[in-house]
This record gives sequence, C-alpha cells and structure tokens, in this order.
Amino acid sequence: MAGVAQMKDLAMTADLSTHAELMRVAHALADAARPATLAYFRASELEAEDKGVIAFDPVTIADRNAEQAMRAVLAAERPKDAILGEEFGYHVGTSGLTWVLDPIDGTRGYISGTPTWGVLISVADESGPLFGIIDQPYIGERFAGGFGVAEVTGPMGHARLQCRTNRRLADATIMTTFPEVGDALEGRAFHAVAGQAKLTRYGMDCYAYALVAAGQVDLVIEAGLNAYDIQAPIAVITAAGGIVTDWNGGPAHEGGRVLAAANRDIHAEALAILQSIANG
Repeated sequence: MAGVAQMKDLAMTADLSTHAELMRVAHALADAARPATLAYFRASELEAEDKGVIAFDPVTIADRNAEQAMRAVLAAERPKDAILGEEFGYHVGTSGLTWVLDPIDGTRGYISGTPTWGVLISVADESGPLFGIIDQPYIGERFAGGFGVAEVTGPMGHARLQCRTNRRLADATIMTTFPEVGDALEGRAFHAVAGQAKLTRYGMDCYAYALVAAGQVDLVIEAGLNAYDIQAPIAVITAAGGIVTDWNGGPAHEGGRVLAAANRDIHAEALAILQSIANG
C-alpha cells in the first residue's frame, strides 16, 4: 500500500510540474505577442488585407508577426507539441498536446483603434483546452485560467476571477460581437434571448468572454466561431466557475455556435430559448 501511495504522490508531483511548465510557456507566448501587436496598434499607415469570402475579414502584419513570435517560442520550448494558429494553420506534433493561437482576436477592432481585441492562447489535449490566456496588450490585462488558476493581472493589480452567480436572465447583461450574430435563424435565436435580458452590448470580441470570467457579464452568445476563437475563453471561463457549450449543450472547443454563461442556471435559461428557435 505504501508503494501505491508513493507512486500516486510521484504522479501528482509530475502533473504539477507539467502544469507549471505549460503555464510558464503560455505566459511566455503572451509576452512575445504583446510587442508584436503593439508595434502597429493605432498606426496611421497600417494596411489590412481582406481574407474574407463573404464578409470583410481583415488580417494585418501585426496578426502575422504576433503568431510567428509565438511559434518561435514554441519551437524553442515545446518542439514536440502541435500548433493550430489562425494565420499559419496546423503544425503536427507528437506529444498529444496542441497550442491553439489567435494572435489578434478582433482584428476589425484592432484596425479601428478600439482596445477590445486580444491575444488568445490555449493548450489542449484530445478532450479540449486545459489552460488558456486572454491577453489585452494595450490595456495590459491578462486573464488566465486552468490547472487550478483563475486570475487577472493588469493596471488594477492582481485579482481572482469569479463568474457571477444567482443572476436571472431578466437581470442579465448579454454580449455578442456582431448584431446579426450568424445567419438569419441564428440571429433570431440570439435576439430572442437578448430580448429577455436587461442589457445587450455588441462588438467586444474576445474581451466579452474575459468579462464573463471577471464577473461583469452574464452571457456571450455567438455563431460561426473557429477553434482558435473559443478555446482560450473556454479555459478561462470554466476556471472562473462558468460554463461554455455549443447551442445543444455539448462541447464547444471546435467552434461553431457558442453559449458562454456565468453559471449553470442562466445557461439553462438561455440554452432553452436558443434550442427552441435554432433547432426548430
């Protein structure tokens, strides 16, 4: 029995060591992305290339430079891990872990000069994100969650992240990035939920998810997301006591239709409305 207990202690120590290492690398990635994004933020001559097929979907040199900076860190620190990045796609790994990177989530806001874009970083296994960071370089705020950590650091110091509890939908603040949300049916489903909330706000991109974790916002509802848009927010919100699913109540780490909620009760209220419309 003593041998079994000793083996469990060794395994726990190894896990803690691995967790600490992954968190260290995640923060190193965020540190590398900050100067790459800030170098062009609010620059008068910044050009944006449109990579959209239907709607305007800008990409800038800052997006590409930030992702390259993060990939360089991973090449040095975690060469066996896979990488999924918005700008440079998938790099195969052998460790079973994947770093999911969005160098600038909210490029439309970035090129407009608003400080609500962010750098999204997560590390995931086959089950989904394990640890994530939402970093806002201009404000200097960093939201981190996973491995028992739920914290924000920034101009106001360091604080624990905690989602709101015991908030009814009728008293809720709800956010999404685009008023149309997705297609016509998805937009109708969102507005049905928003119509029962106290306050609806738009255009915050990943910063809205950070505000859920910080206890400022109750719901974020979006559609048409990619894995790199949502994996870091899932890790941060879950660590802060919230819940993130798709519109069927299942895993959301592959993207698509996403419902992020501060607690299970308000999640259930919103989910019922979304399902009643979006699923016919």
